[in-house]
Amino acid sequence: MAVAGGTKWSMIRPFLVLFLLHTLAIYFFTRGFLLTRTELDSFSHCSDLAQSPCSLPFPNSPSDAPVKSNFTAGERPKDRGCWTTPSVDRLVIIVLDALRFDFVAPSTFFKDKKPWMDKLRVLQKLASEEGLSARIFKAIADPPTTSLQRLKGLTTGGLPTFIDVGNSFGAPAIVEDNLMHQLVKNGKRVLMMGDDTWMQLFPDHFNISYPYPSFDVKDLDTVDNGVIEHLIPSLYKEDWDVLIAHFLGVDHAGHIFGVESEQMINKLEQYNRILEEVVNVLKNQSGAGSLHENTFLIVMGDHGQTTNGDHGGGTAEEVETSVFAMSLKSSPTSISSVLDSDFCHPDLYGKRLCIGIFEQLDFAVTISALLGLPFPFGSIGHVDAELYALSARTWESEGTNTDGCEVLSDLAAWKQNYLKALCINSWQVQRYIDLYSTTSVIGLPLEDLYHVAQLYSEAQSSWSDTMNISCLHGDMGNNILDSLDSSFQQQIDAYSNYLRSVSKLARSAWTEFDLSFMGVGFIFMLISLGFHLVSIRRLSMLCQPYYGGMDVFGIRFSLVSAFLLVAIRAASFLSNSYILAEGRVASFLLSTAGILRLWCSISNWKFPTYELLLLFLNTIIRHGIVAGMLKETSGSTSLFTFYKFIFHTDEKDPMLIVLTYSLPIISLSILAIMISRFLSATSSRMCYRYILFIGTICSYVLISLHWVSEGGLMPSFTFLQYIGKNLAPRLVYAIGFGLLVPSVLSQFLVNGMKKSTENLSISALGLVSSWSSTIIILLGKQGPFAVLIFVSGAWCIVRSSRLESKRRDLGVLIIDPTTVIQWSLLAVCLFFYTGHWCAFDGLRYGAAFIGFDHFNIIRQGFLLAIDTFGVSHILPILGIPFIVILKLQNSNKRVSVDNIFLSLTQVFLIYGLITSTTTTLTIVCVAIQRRHLMVWGLFAPKYVFDAIGLLLTDVLILMASLYYY
Repeated sequence: MAVAGGTKWSMIRPFLVLFLLHTLAIYFFTRGFLLTRTELDSFSHCSDLAQSPCSLPFPNSPSDAPVKSNFTAGERPKDRGCWTTPSVDRLVIIVLDALRFDFVAPSTFFKDKKPWMDKLRVLQKLASEEGLSARIFKAIADPPTTSLQRLKGLTTGGLPTFIDVGNSFGAPAIVEDNLMHQLVKNGKRVLMMGDDTWMQLFPDHFNISYPYPSFDVKDLDTVDNGVIEHLIPSLYKEDWDVLIAHFLGVDHAGHIFGVESEQMINKLEQYNRILEEVVNVLKNQSGAGSLHENTFLIVMGDHGQTTNGDHGGGTAEEVETSVFAMSLKSSPTSISSVLDSDFCHPDLYGKRLCIGIFEQLDFAVTISALLGLPFPFGSIGHVDAELYALSARTWESEGTNTDGCEVLSDLAAWKQNYLKALCINSWQVQRYIDLYSTTSVIGLPLEDLYHVAQLYSEAQSSWSDTMNISCLHGDMGNNILDSLDSSFQQQIDAYSNYLRSVSKLARSAWTEFDLSFMGVGFIFMLISLGFHLVSIRRLSMLCQPYYGGMDVFGIRFSLVSAFLLVAIRAASFLSNSYILAEGRVASFLLSTAGILRLWCSISNWKFPTYELLLLFLNTIIRHGIVAGMLKETSGSTSLFTFYKFIFHTDEKDPMLIVLTYSLPIISLSILAIMISRFLSATSSRMCYRYILFIGTICSYVLISLHWVSEGGLMPSFTFLQYIGKNLAPRLVYAIGFGLLVPSVLSQFLVNGMKKSTENLSISALGLVSSWSSTIIILLGKQGPFAVLIFVSGAWCIVRSSRLESKRRDLGVLIIDPTTVIQWSLLAVCLFFYTGHWCAFDGLRYGAAFIGFDHFNIIRQGFLLAIDTFGVSHILPILGIPFIVILKLQNSNKRVSVDNIFLSLTQVFLIYGLITSTTTTLTIVCVAIQRRHLMVWGLFAPKYVFDAIGLLLTDVLILMASLYYY
């Protein structure tokens, strides 16, 4: 061992204590902050309606017989409903995953026409030509915009809970009341095909199902082809009442290739053909007495996606999707007075086309109203007027000419039907709010509860008055008709105002925060900061005799500079704008530190070679961040985007294509040369040096082979393609693991002084090299350039450090804290430079499938973690000994063995303190902003990434200390 056993463990012990403190802090704060809302175990039943004030019929409605609670097994509900009169017999729901709004709306609705627009022309044509029965909606989803949350929100009518993001790769069955449960309990037969997430959420709800695996994002066709195989034949069958077809091709094409890609356009054109065939089948079977006489078609997205194929956050591109709805029976012309006409433009053929706005929160309750089902108990949605009006039967009066009452006009009949649905809707929401407030641990604010209860009471008080005047007699004039219409509209407005207030209340105060747990977590973080400072202080006391030869001003200036850099970055997390610009903030602070070093060098009359080179590298990083080097896969186009941004060239420029393929290979060659020169500078462990060099070169060759095959430059033989795309990456992973094992074993086999001095550098290089090849291939063609920037930047940072003792006889290295902070800032910059950011849509899912075609949650999760944290955590932390090594080479001192590891421990502690400080400020930020509008879209993901990053930092430092000491 390098040092005595007791000394070794005394240096490792602080890292273990810090890891335990941080684990407790993250556990308690997460338990208090990311609580799910209380899910009630109550369900709606048909018999519940008798308890509501809405169960009394309108004067001109026929008397209803007592309502049956539920249908028995095998019994089919026909024309009579449960809570509302059914207006739809059969329902076809086609879900196009990650359907952007501009995939459906005509390009005339947007400022600029994009290549992906106007591909679903069949929907545009139907909405334009059949405006009485078909309509396009802009649908608004609630973040987080992952498929699990959206499907859960669509079927329960509730707001998503952030903690469910973690279940997106293994969705648990929904246990609260939902639309699927009501369909099954009320005798509806459901057919599902496509995304197998439906089977995980609703394992026992489908009469027939054709599920297909959904997590292989590189596979654009398996799920879609399976749906196509069953969809059209199923439309001719009578063994279902509700058909759900969930396509995934657009979502996967976005993840892999982006929205502007040829693959995306091909998918949209394929969907257009499929939808055209679906519509033709439905129309041909829509005659009187035919199978689809009263079928309702919905084509919808569960969420949107950015132009780079990302989703999960709360940006406009991600939350805005689309819904197309069409009834096979046309509504009367009076529907024009119900449909919103505020968002209208000419379509591609010059005809006026209007688009509605639809909240996905309203989906479950609106579909329940159309099918005559009980509304899900936990739904806080609002029966959407426009979608409800598209069904022709909602315009039919429920009554006949009885008791001297005239049959209402179409519009009055629709308002009467809609008003009854809204009354039931409001009653259901109010009983849910009442029960939730009494059974939930924290509940909702009393002031807000009183406000919504008052709104409901006011709306309900006028309900009976509206009922009393809803009977028209033949001798009544137009004034009475206008009064009735006005009365209906006022009642609709009253209920709508109440329901909007409830949804607003839920969005602002839905999540229950346990402040006591959050406070305990914050206290543990403060304790960890104190322990960090005490440990660093203890090391400083050991080094205090050596500070006598130091420049006091230099020490103070370095400490003040280091404190300000960390404080400024940590304080920036209090602003959502600075969180969004975190990469640029880190780049700015790195430049600031570099300029301070530049000023010190000039003041000492030294030419600032390393300082200028570091500033140049940071300029490249800054351009990379600004250029938007976003999430791509092994065949990464992000480098292509970067070069196009830098050189301002056309994407078809041959020079740009050459640069895209040649520069990564050149960067790999430079890295190989640097490794070779570093190895040649050491004389120990000759055998391992050769193994390390040969293994690294082989990995680089395999990486190049993989890129060539991905770029289509290799002959299109199946075997060669398999070698390049699948076998080469797997060999890279195997070589990396193969280099790691002997490196670890040799550390425990080599003892004494020899290991501590000469072999520290070879051990560090072996550990970094064993990980770097895997990280490079996962990052794509930008990988070698990013690693080259890291290596060059790290070299410049250490070489530019000027904090030195004036006495050469002191056997200790003086570590400048600014050096460690610059090292940390460089790691943060590279995280954003390589296309990551602190959001779930910042995860590059395609990287997890490099070398593999099939999904395995452990394997793909491990590769995704390496891609996400490789260049920002793994390489920088495992490479920390190079700060000591290069400092030792730069100082020309004879430093004792114990002091080398004393300095290494000091660097590890300073690096950990920087990470702990920024995470603590992130905790403060999310605690303050817990009621912010962007808490789930921005602040919570930032906290999750920082918390995982902190624990990963602790684990890596702990493992590195065990390895190096």
